Amino acid sequence: MEDDFYASLKLISGEEVFAKVAACDEDNRILLLLHHPVLVQHVKLPGANITAGYKVEPWMKTNDEDMFVMDMKNIMTMVECNDIEMIAIHQRYVEESSQEGNRSSIDRKMGYISSVKDAKKMLEQLYKKEFNKES
Repeated sequence: MEDDFYASLKLISGEEVFAKVAACDEDNRILLLLHHPVLVQHVKLPGANITAGYKVEPWMKTNDEDMFVMDMKNIMTMVECNDIEMIAIHQRYVEESSQEGNRSSIDRKMGYISSVKDAKKMLEQLYKKEFNKES
């Protein structure tokens, strides 16, 4: 049918999904292939009505699949997305989720690494220093 495109989909279940979509015609019905479908939520600053960013999480959390087939009868509406920011957020999510391990190892570039004993000693000194200032 058409080339892949980014779209926001409102499902009949009420969920709103953002994904890269490819449509295909099979057995006289239209199926959609959803690549890395995600749920996107606006994150607002507390006490203000200003969007601070977006929270992106996988649509299906119980498996590691990245492609899903959906029948058009399960979709209430679909809108092609040309918003560069949303597309970039989705692409960054796909890149990060495809990296092995998804967890970074701790190294000295991230900050100070110490033993529990050393950290306890440093925090006690800091606490005593602050306590003496207040007295």
